[in-house]
Amino acid sequence: MSTWAYDGRAMLGRRLRQVRNNPGLAVLGQTMPIMMLLFFGYVFGSAVAMPHQEYRNFLVSGLLTATAAGGVMTGMFQAAQDSHRGVTDRLRTLPISRAAVPLGQAVADLVVTAAGTVPLLLVGLAMGWRVTGSAPEVAGAVCLLLLFRFACTWVGILLGLLSRSEEAAGQLGGATFVLPLLSNAYIPTDRLPGRLRVLAEWNPISAVATALRDLFGTSPVPHGAAWPVAHPVAGSLAWCAALLLVFCPLAVRRHAREGR
Repeated sequence: MSTWAYDGRAMLGRRLRQVRNNPGLAVLGQTMPIMMLLFFGYVFGSAVAMPHQEYRNFLVSGLLTATAAGGVMTGMFQAAQDSHRGVTDRLRTLPISRAAVPLGQAVADLVVTAAGTVPLLLVGLAMGWRVTGSAPEVAGAVCLLLLFRFACTWVGILLGLLSRSEEAAGQLGGATFVLPLLSNAYIPTDRLPGRLRVLAEWNPISAVATALRDLFGTSPVPHGAAWPVAHPVAGSLAWCAALLLVFCPLAVRRHAREGR
């Protein structure tokens, strides 16, 4: 096994032990999406008129994507916490790969997210969400969702390492809550004003949410949308690749320079 993979596995174990020793944060992080699903589904669901489809079917994929985008916030906070509490400096003194620490954090977040997605899907099914896609399509939707979470976590790791304090990272991370609101996660974009619609449809959250709806078979791909939404699977993969290609090396480089 290569050095970076071995070291990354060790850092993965470290992060998972932190989750085990402080389960309250993990439980809260997984409970919030369920509460939002119940709130939006039952409170807003009766007020949002969608021709030819049920709003809850539309909502579940969007909320799954919004939760995956939350990797920016969690990655930012965890990286800032390690950086400003001296943990990163101590890890840098060890003979380990510079990619191991951020990689372990990203993979650990992915494992926790995958486990937390199961109860969210079960609640969605209990609310009337139905999947009509084939088994390979459903598996592809779940893999795409986790890939997007992985990419968003790397964005958060870099921003957390660049932050000046834990408080600043927390405030900036909280601001990322607005990103799903500027997408089709909760409402269709076809009724938005021109420029706002363009902004929403070029939001990567819109592409991933549309791809999930298409693969789950819960909602058709909208016509006349921007390219990432009109070709949602290709658009989602392109967004994920772009985020990983840009933010992975930058995060590793920034981690290697911490304390210099």
